[in-house]
Amino acid sequence: MASRDGGLCRVKLPGGKLSATQAIAIAEAARTFATGVIELTNRANLQLRGVQAGAEAALHRRLIDAGLGPHVQRCAVAGDDSRELTGDEDLARQTAVADDVRNLMLSATAGCDAGALYDTTPLADTILLRLENEPRFAALSPKFSVLLDGGEHLAALDHPHDIWLSPMAATVASEPMFALGFAGYPLTTPTTPGGAIAAVRASDVPALVHALLHTFIDLADDDHKRMRDLLRVHRADDVADRAAARAGVTLHRDAAVSGWQRAPADPLRRFGAWPQRDADASRWHVGAQAPLGRLNAATLHAIAMLSRSHAQDSFRVTPWQGLLITDVAERDVAQVERALDGLGMIRHAHTPLGRMIACAGSTGCAKALSDTKADARALAERLQTGVEVHVSGCVRSCASAHRAPWSLLAVGPGQYDLYRDAASDVAPLDHIDTPGTRRDGAARFGARVATHLTLEAIALRLNSQDRIAQP
Repeated sequence: MASRDGGLCRVKLPGGKLSATQAIAIAEAARTFATGVIELTNRANLQLRGVQAGAEAALHRRLIDAGLGPHVQRCAVAGDDSRELTGDEDLARQTAVADDVRNLMLSATAGCDAGALYDTTPLADTILLRLENEPRFAALSPKFSVLLDGGEHLAALDHPHDIWLSPMAATVASEPMFALGFAGYPLTTPTTPGGAIAAVRASDVPALVHALLHTFIDLADDDHKRMRDLLRVHRADDVADRAAARAGVTLHRDAAVSGWQRAPADPLRRFGAWPQRDADASRWHVGAQAPLGRLNAATLHAIAMLSRSHAQDSFRVTPWQGLLITDVAERDVAQVERALDGLGMIRHAHTPLGRMIACAGSTGCAKALSDTKADARALAERLQTGVEVHVSGCVRSCASAHRAPWSLLAVGPGQYDLYRDAASDVAPLDHIDTPGTRRDGAARFGARVATHLTLEAIALRLNSQDRIAQP
């Protein structure tokens, strides 16, 4: 797609995983066909900025040759004969299936998290294969997404999804069960409205997801782009029952399902080194944030070489716009940490820039009213601790899929309206918006508490608020 600073090419990563070879190919492609700027997204993907006009086809071919993009190996759609595809059929199938449908999010630590209830990676592989081999799913919105949660300690639970599944402690016939929900995310508190509508056996998850996508397409009108739209005219239970019947699976509804809550996650585990699950007690994962979600090609290449030397020749992109190097031997952790420090990555949660999100800003987007990247860096220098702040150049909120505790909405160069999420665990400020009113940004960012603030004024407020919130 076109942006102010050139073309923008998004590269979707299955489960956020990227091999060292693929990362090197992306770095080289970014240097050859674009400006060398690489962004990490809030859906655990990558995007290349500043793609040169006329270089799009060559860039796509370079990325596909590196094993990125959809992979069609067999016809895995229910009812197919699973025969091998010829080269021409393979290419035609890849052309027919939009890359957009591969919106399946896992935890960044899927398969290695010390607190996980279930290793979701085999289920994810099956689901992705079905997504890539069903041409009908190209009718889904590019934003239609599925969360496959494994109960990990490290998980982005505040990202809303059209369909979500999360493991339960309960079993049926000794098989683990997954809670199912729509248009939201797994709940960790009893006071939050919504929640699981049913449960399904783990082995039935891929078939049910496949059937739910077909069911959504069957029922959706032209103006039903997301599950929340469909649920305005269809009951969630009816949608789930129809999909279960199509898939031939059984949905379970009982008190354990209606009262189910997910154990809380700790998103700050994305920083620093943590031991992996018991079976891998000698292995650690090391996480770090890319400052404001951006890397240059040289840094990405260096991280690829680091994972090749001290990990399993791969690493993961996280939905917090950071990186996670898994399967690091305990003896190598300190060396990996020093290497990440040397590359300018952020490993500590208290570092202000490490907990800030900013969109492309006016240098990369025509809709942005301020240079959000530069403003975020200037603000971080004035903040005392790592308070979570989202800096947005316009009301679209492209850089964040959830409400941050504090959000800045640009109203002009270097000037912002300040918003606070009502759920934030901080003392309240004097609100400008009265209850029931709607101002630009209120639905996305929370309550507006001040207008037309400079960066200096914002820092004074946030530093003061942080002191109030300390125990």
